[in-house]
Amino acid sequence: MKRRIVVTGIGCVTPIGRTIQELQASLYAGRIGVGNLTLFDATCFPVRIAAEVRDWDLSQVGVDSRRWQHCPRQTSFAIGAGLQAAHQAGVLDARIDLERFGVYLGCGEPFEDFQTFAASIHSSSRESGGVESDSATQHALRVFDPDTERESEPDMPAMHLGEMLNAQGPILNCISACVSSTQAIGEAARMIRQNEVDVMLCGGAHSTIHPFGVTGFQRLSALSTRNDNPQAAVRPFDADRDGFVIGEGAATFIIEELEHARRRGADILGELTGYGSAQDAYRVTDSHPDGRGTTSALQRALASAHLNPEDIDYINAHGTGTILNDRVETLAIKHAFGEYAWKVPVSSTKSMLGHATTACGAIELAVCLLSLQSGIIPPTINHEKPDPQCDLDYVPRNAREVNCRHVLTNNIGFGGQNAALIVSRFDESSRAARRAA
Repeated sequence: MKRRIVVTGIGCVTPIGRTIQELQASLYAGRIGVGNLTLFDATCFPVRIAAEVRDWDLSQVGVDSRRWQHCPRQTSFAIGAGLQAAHQAGVLDARIDLERFGVYLGCGEPFEDFQTFAASIHSSSRESGGVESDSATQHALRVFDPDTERESEPDMPAMHLGEMLNAQGPILNCISACVSSTQAIGEAARMIRQNEVDVMLCGGAHSTIHPFGVTGFQRLSALSTRNDNPQAAVRPFDADRDGFVIGEGAATFIIEELEHARRRGADILGELTGYGSAQDAYRVTDSHPDGRGTTSALQRALASAHLNPEDIDYINAHGTGTILNDRVETLAIKHAFGEYAWKVPVSSTKSMLGHATTACGAIELAVCLLSLQSGIIPPTINHEKPDPQCDLDYVPRNAREVNCRHVLTNNIGFGGQNAALIVSRFDESSRAARRAA
C-alpha cells in the first residue's frame, strides 16, 4: 500500500504574520506587507519598497538571539518557523526514531555584508580604473568576519535545525530559484513515500532585500517601481501590473507517514497528496510562451494525487505581477485544467506578502493549509483592471468562503523550473486515497 503523508505541524515568519494565526488573520483581512524599504539606505535606488519582516527576533520563539547574531536573516526566519512547526507537531517530546527524522529546506544564497564588501573594493581601486585584486583580497582578509562567512552557506539553516531537533536522518537543501521550497517539500514527501524516513521538517526561508538583490532584480526589469504607493505596487493578473516586490520570510512543516503520526497521537492538519516538477528547457529568465513546463508540473501533480482538475477547489498561483509570468501561468492553468480553468478560483497572495523568492512556495503552501481548515480562500489584492489575456477567477480584493477539499499551489522559477503541490483535507475514506492504495 502506498505510504500516505500528513502534515502535523506548521510554522511561519512572514511580513504579515510571525505565527500561523497572525498570517491567517492578515490574509483574510487583506493586509498588505509592502512598505518603504528600511533594511538599507535605498535613497538612490530606483526601487525603494519591499515586503520586510519587521520587529522580528528569535526571542519570540524562546531562543537567545545573541547566539545567532552572525547569521543571515534567512537563518533567523528558518529557525523561528522550524521551532513553531516542531512544537505544534510535538516531535520534540515524542519518542521517534531520530535516524528516520530529517530536514529538507529550500533556502537561497545570502549576500555579503555590503558595506564591508564595498570598503574592500574601494580600498583597492586604481586611479586609472579597475581594482587591484591582491589589495582587495588582503583588505577582505582583515575585515570580513569568519563567523559571518561560515554562516553564509545556503545549507546552514537546515544544518542548524537538524542539530536543534536532533534529527539524525538526511539534512538537505535545495536551490532552484523560486521553486526551491516547493521542490524541497515535494522531495521530502517522496523520501517518506519511499520508506527512507518517517518524519521530515521541510519548507524554506530566504531574504534578498539587500543592495545586490534589489539591483539584480531591477536590472532584469522584474520589480515594480511604484515607490510613491507601496500598498498598491503588487498587482498580480491586473492590466496595470509592472512587476513584483521583493519579500522575505519562511514557512516550515512537519510531515510524516500517516501510521507514524497515528501511533504517537499527532493532530493531522492535512494530507500532502500531489507533487509535480517539470522543466521548460527554454530560457533562463523566461517561461516558454505556451507554458509547457508549468502545464506539465500541474498535470503531474494531479496525476500523482489521483485527482481530476474538477477535484481542485482552489489554486494559489505563483502570480508575481510581472507581465510575462501572469499571462503564461494563466495559459498553463487553461492547458492543464481545460474548461474547468474558468470555474476554479485562483489567487496570488504575493499581492500581500511580496515575493519571498526561494521561500515563496513554502509560505504559499501554508496559505493552502489554512484554506483547507477554515473554508476561506485569500484574495488577490489590487486586482482592479482586467487583462484580456488573464481572464480567470482571481478572487479580486476580498476573501471568499469555499468548501475546500483539495487545493493546489504552483511555482515558477528562473532557470525554467516549475513545481506544484496538492494538499488535501484528511479523509480516511477519500476517493484519492483509495485510488492511491
